Amino acid sequence: MALNTRNRWALLITVSAGLVLVSLDNSILYTALPTLTEELGATGSQSLWIINAYPVVMAGLLLGSGTLSDRIGHSKMFAIGLIIFGLASAAAAFSPSAGLLIAARAVLAVGAAAMMPATLALIRVTFEVERERNLAIAIWGSLSVIGAALGPIVGGLLLEHFWWGSVFLINIPVVIAALAATAVVAPANDPDPSKKWDWISSMQAMAALVGAVFLIKEIAHTTQNWTVAAIATVVAVVGSILFTRRQNRLEQPLLEFGIFKNPAFTSGVLAAAFSMFAIAGAQLVITQRFQLVEGFTPLQSGLLVATVAVGSLPTSLIGGAFLHRIGLLPLITGGLALGDLGVVGIIAGTQSHSFGLLIAGLAVTGAGLGAAMSVASTAIVGNVSPRRAGMASSIEEESYEFGSLTAVALLGSLVTFVYSATVELPEGTPESAGNSLSDALLVANGNQDIITAANTAFDTGFLITMVVLAVILAIGAAITGWLLRHHGPGSISQAHTASH
Repeated sequence: MALNTRNRWALLITVSAGLVLVSLDNSILYTALPTLTEELGATGSQSLWIINAYPVVMAGLLLGSGTLSDRIGHSKMFAIGLIIFGLASAAAAFSPSAGLLIAARAVLAVGAAAMMPATLALIRVTFEVERERNLAIAIWGSLSVIGAALGPIVGGLLLEHFWWGSVFLINIPVVIAALAATAVVAPANDPDPSKKWDWISSMQAMAALVGAVFLIKEIAHTTQNWTVAAIATVVAVVGSILFTRRQNRLEQPLLEFGIFKNPAFTSGVLAAAFSMFAIAGAQLVITQRFQLVEGFTPLQSGLLVATVAVGSLPTSLIGGAFLHRIGLLPLITGGLALGDLGVVGIIAGTQSHSFGLLIAGLAVTGAGLGAAMSVASTAIVGNVSPRRAGMASSIEEESYEFGSLTAVALLGSLVTFVYSATVELPEGTPESAGNSLSDALLVANGNQDIITAANTAFDTGFLITMVVLAVILAIGAAITGWLLRHHGPGSISQAHTASH
């Protein structure tokens, strides 16, 4: 499947276009959500699922799509994913109701889940020289951060000039260009009919994830519905147990748990999850705060959080290019620790009202997480054989999506929970103002006492959420540091035998 040098790098550009689309759609609604909610008359629950339907469905399908990609061939799988993604983008753009938009976002996730493992698998099997492959994967990983950072900017820019459906229509020209390029530069399709795709396992994984998301959101409500929480717990636990038991019985499981005995592989999975948790969580709460409290436009708040991508790009490329000299430990553990320091800077900047310190904190966060993400994918796919590239790629993508999904579910709900629990509104204020800052601003009608009380409560939630984020990154640095304690420079696939 080897390609000449020009075609290899052209292929990287092509699959990276698919990656940027997928990561862009994860974050493009952060700035567009207030407009969508108003235009479609979405309820609070519908607003959350307009965002969450995409990562939940994608995370549930990724493990299965990796094996399916191995079975039907990565080039074919990538093209199929692009087509589904393009059609679903058109459907989302013209959705007449919140319910249909949620459904279209779920179909978008099907296309994304088909594309994602195929993108990394194609890189794994076409870049045969290790150093060249490390650089290619680093570029691929950095584009994931850039795509996520571009989402709020693109969303804000489009909303300033067009209607909300444009945030989905922008996908279609990229899909068409990527399909045309795939026909020219992709390697010959190389299916493996011996691989078996188990859709039951995918459904079990999705049930576990959906149950977990519902549980997190219900617990974070000010008034919990314990019946819903109990049902969600049962679904999550039963789904997890059934999935685990099924994988242990299958001859060709979607997920081989033994692969996690390799510390380099496991550290890569954790680095990807912790990094995306931090990026998605920070983007979500920062864009909301600066729009609602500081009065930023969607474009301005998008440009603000794009500082993370600016900080990540140089360290991503340096990490991939010099991994063979630096090693995994400084880049993964050191990167997470540096990202944690950046989050502390963000907290200090917002608390002291120092915009310069805030920008520096965002840039340092990006630099640290960029270093970790640049080699996380290499640590994962570099520790499996080429014939298992689809499985490894799906696990890698699963870790990214799980990090992003849990950040939106946990941190987004935490901000709302703290707001509702701490807000002290003037007497006579409509009860709905206690639900969220958005609701308070709707009913304030210029009443500065209501606005001040609501802003203060939201800032309390923002502070607590960012502290939680800093603690979680510190935990990630500690765990990966312990896993990689014996992993020296130049040893990318230590304990490689554990992956076979």
